[in-house]
Amino acid sequence: MRDDKRALRAHMRAERDAFAMECDSVIVPPADYLARLSPDIVVASYIPVGSEADPTPLAAAARAAGATLTLPHVAQRGGEMRFLAWTDSDPLMPGTFGIRQPDADAPALNPDIVLTPLVAFDDALNRLGQGAGFYDRAFARLPNAWRLGIAWSVQQLLMIDCDPWDVPLHAVVTERGMVRA
Repeated sequence: MRDDKRALRAHMRAERDAFAMECDSVIVPPADYLARLSPDIVVASYIPVGSEADPTPLAAAARAAGATLTLPHVAQRGGEMRFLAWTDSDPLMPGTFGIRQPDADAPALNPDIVLTPLVAFDDALNRLGQGAGFYDRAFARLPNAWRLGIAWSVQQLLMIDCDPWDVPLHAVVTERGMVRA
């Protein structure tokens, strides 16, 4: 199954890349997401890499609602991903796997909502990520966090074979709107 997932990741990245080159759409924050925002919550966003769908409009909506933003921070392969406090004026450092992340000394917070990048997702909201398991391990630590995938519509599949440690999403938002199981 490992080789199957590797091949699926390569195929779906190519699909995502092609779509992103032609697409001029943005991900619009859906009403269900906006209703969850308040000044007393923490929202984890991310800085997109390559053709990943951009969560910036959702992060901006969270900031406008007074929510605290965090970004993922990864120190090493196989380690734990932490969510570190971040504001638009904070510098971003180059991190593992080409991500841009807050300085390691920024405060770690537990998010209430996790905006999640992905390679593919299915009708049951299973997520195919990059393959290192960082988000699945974070989801296991944060069982009460609302997991919202951010993707392009071409990333949706009928079914993804899951491993026992894979944690499904609660919803996915694409340029076409919100997808639920």
